[in-house]
Amino acid sequence: MKKMKIIFSFLVLGIVMISCNNDGNTSSYPYAVKMTDAPGPYTKVNIDLQGVEVTGDAGQTVTLNVRKGIYNLLDFSNGASTLIATDSLEISKVQQIRLILGTNNTVVVDNVTYPLSTPSAEQSGLKLQVHQTLEQGILYSVLLDFDANKSIVNTGNGTYKLKPVIRTIETAISGNIKGKITPAGSLAVVTAVDILTNLSYSTNVNASGDFLVMGLPSGTYSVTITPVLPLLPVTKTTIVVTTGLTTNLGTIAF
Repeated sequence: MKKMKIIFSFLVLGIVMISCNNDGNTSSYPYAVKMTDAPGPYTKVNIDLQGVEVTGDAGQTVTLNVRKGIYNLLDFSNGASTLIATDSLEISKVQQIRLILGTNNTVVVDNVTYPLSTPSAEQSGLKLQVHQTLEQGILYSVLLDFDANKSIVNTGNGTYKLKPVIRTIETAISGNIKGKITPAGSLAVVTAVDILTNLSYSTNVNASGDFLVMGLPSGTYSVTITPVLPLLPVTKTTIVVTTGLTTNLGTIAF
């Protein structure tokens, strides 16, 4: 969904924070960043991850120990994620996460590989606002959810541009909706709308027919599965989402 909820829903991602003391005077907060993604209509979406930074409330910047490399975002969809960076911070308030990409970003469409231009990422990085306070003895889990489907723009003439759409997900204070469609292999978009706030969250069904809409605030939702014509949309109403749980819609047949 989104989902560059770096789910990169690139997957894309989670942050794990715990606090401890190094020397009795300076607090230290172990910190980890994960990436997840929403499935998209591509064979591969390869992201060249080169750096991850966090910024504190006073403007302090910390460069994390990052697992550099090429990540195929589609390997981390429907609940899968991967750890991309860790470190121990001496700041208790994180305002921003910045993801730095290299130049070897590509998308594979119908078995043909195309370069992904990422000018904004190369110049200043992908900036995500988080505004979190780290407290001692509390474990935080947040994903950077990279929505590959919405993040890739076909500019024509066989060229593609990466315009990241990324959502931060705090798994401790959110829930999920999952399900399956049949026949498997059908293309479909799943949209969950909070009936109180009218906020919407979306994802794509994968090749096996499974879908997972992640990072939903607790509440009641209307869920619409929209397949490719001539199949008609199916809507499920009054779907209740509870913090920390996954609501299963079961198998939906077209």
